[in-house]
Amino acid sequence: MTTVFLQVLSNLANDYGDGVKGTDNDSRIGPVRAIQSGIISRNEMKLGIVLCALITLASGITLLVLALKMNWIFYGMLSIGFLGIAAAIKYTIGKNAFGYKGLGDLFVFIFFGIVGVLGTSYLQAGSIEWIELLPATAIGLLCTGVLNLNNMRDHKNDRDSGKHTFVVAIGYSSAKVYHAILTFVPVVLLGLYVLLTEDSYNWAFFIAPLFIVTAALFRISRVTEEQLLDRELKTLALTTFFTSALFILALAIQW
Repeated sequence: MTTVFLQVLSNLANDYGDGVKGTDNDSRIGPVRAIQSGIISRNEMKLGIVLCALITLASGITLLVLALKMNWIFYGMLSIGFLGIAAAIKYTIGKNAFGYKGLGDLFVFIFFGIVGVLGTSYLQAGSIEWIELLPATAIGLLCTGVLNLNNMRDHKNDRDSGKHTFVVAIGYSSAKVYHAILTFVPVVLLGLYVLLTEDSYNWAFFIAPLFIVTAALFRISRVTEEQLLDRELKTLALTTFFTSALFILALAIQW
């Protein structure tokens, strides 16, 4: 639940930050946002961000109290939690919002991939094996892929609005190649993890996601109108969930 709250917090903060900066305007291709449409005022969104941050913090602290003793590890993970909340808010809010400096991909990879997966693993098992970097990297790349698709869709408006995302920095064509890496490699990494940690053929579970990702990459390579990337966003989000579920199933069969 803490991860869900953190994602909600990030969405609220993005709505506020892009709304205040004027990035969410009539030229934006994606779905109309709350502040942009006038459904919610800036002050109401601020209140929502504060409440969501407090709920996220309360959820995280409860989880840590139940899973850990009050030692240096507890306070270390609590500090990481504070950093995660701060990162979710600072993605688009403030003068030094890192999402406007091309650093959004890095922060998504770190907090939704490395920190999220390894942190969850530690809370469950009480230790971390280095091989767990494979699934952590895979999930981080897939989450970054969702952000990359979003930024590919909005790259023209972002460029004109002064939002220097990684896509704006490397260009739309290069972003397609970058996206292929972000979505193809994770499926291979998850299959490799299962192959290295089992004596069975459970890695074959990842053949289906590999086909789905390959088909999506073929469609994306042929997209000429950015608004068509909206449906690919949904496809990748569902593919990420589907792949994660297969990964859990492969490990469950082993156990």
